[in-house]
Amino acid sequence: MSLSLAEYADSLEQRNLIWPRVSAAVPVAANPSIRPLAGVRAVLWDVYGTLLRVTDGRYTIVPTEELRLQIALDKTIHEFNMWNHMYRKPGPPWQSMIGIYKATIERLQMRASARGDVTEVSLVEVWRHLIDKLFEKAYVIDEDHYGDVDEFAEKVAYFFHCSLQAVEAREGAVQVMSELAGREIRQGCLSDGPEFSLIQMLRALSAQGVLPALHEVFSSGVMLFSGKHGVRKPSQSLFQEAVSRLRQSGIAAEETLYVSCRLMTDLVPARRTGMKTALLVSEKSGLEFSRDVLQNPETRPDRLLTSLTQVEALVRF
Repeated sequence: MSLSLAEYADSLEQRNLIWPRVSAAVPVAANPSIRPLAGVRAVLWDVYGTLLRVTDGRYTIVPTEELRLQIALDKTIHEFNMWNHMYRKPGPPWQSMIGIYKATIERLQMRASARGDVTEVSLVEVWRHLIDKLFEKAYVIDEDHYGDVDEFAEKVAYFFHCSLQAVEAREGAVQVMSELAGREIRQGCLSDGPEFSLIQMLRALSAQGVLPALHEVFSSGVMLFSGKHGVRKPSQSLFQEAVSRLRQSGIAAEETLYVSCRLMTDLVPARRTGMKTALLVSEKSGLEFSRDVLQNPETRPDRLLTSLTQVEALVRF
């Protein structure tokens, strides 16, 4: 029987592979605003950049430093024995893959999305296209180990992303999530990220501590990641979908607090739906704000945090 993605992730850890690491945080001087917010029954988290520290400060599949992309492609080609089944050019293996990788992303980005939405490219779908190219040269998958081609593409994408972007749980993440779960505050995720974000997030959090049972932590019914839904923030449809799912759980938008380190793409559209908002200002990486937007009464966040654990103070009754 083939490995599930979670089992595959476990198997990688057992091999003691060398993964990239997140650079040390560069702090930002800020004064927190943590007066309690009345009536909060649910907290939604941005994941990459907020709950998790991540290389680049945000989720991306095309980093600004191309060397990192070269290294990640090279590692993936060797890990899955792709070299002999590629249309090869002179030079290192990544050189034969990088052009096809970028062209595939550009082609998928051209797909139409709902008016006003920003298209997100599925990393798993990108690798599914690249694997199809390998089949043209008699590439064979070990289905007993990896599963069918779609399951294989997901595992390749997971390995590639682990090689491309480092992640680690932000200080205090497990503490605050456990505290909120203990007070029966519903939690969920609304984030740019790949289809396997939940598994990547849980693995990073487990290195920091033990969370309560998943159904106790993520009980809002909202687990929205851009890679699965085909649109990324600030697409309003993503936030409207979150509000719709919260409503199905009996929670109104105004009873929800959205926490992110990005003001314009995350908190401003969340505020438009009626959610309460909190801007995390704990380090320079990932932090995105404009002083004009921050000072405008119609767009500024309800609260400003310098630590994740301060969320506990906001939802006290």
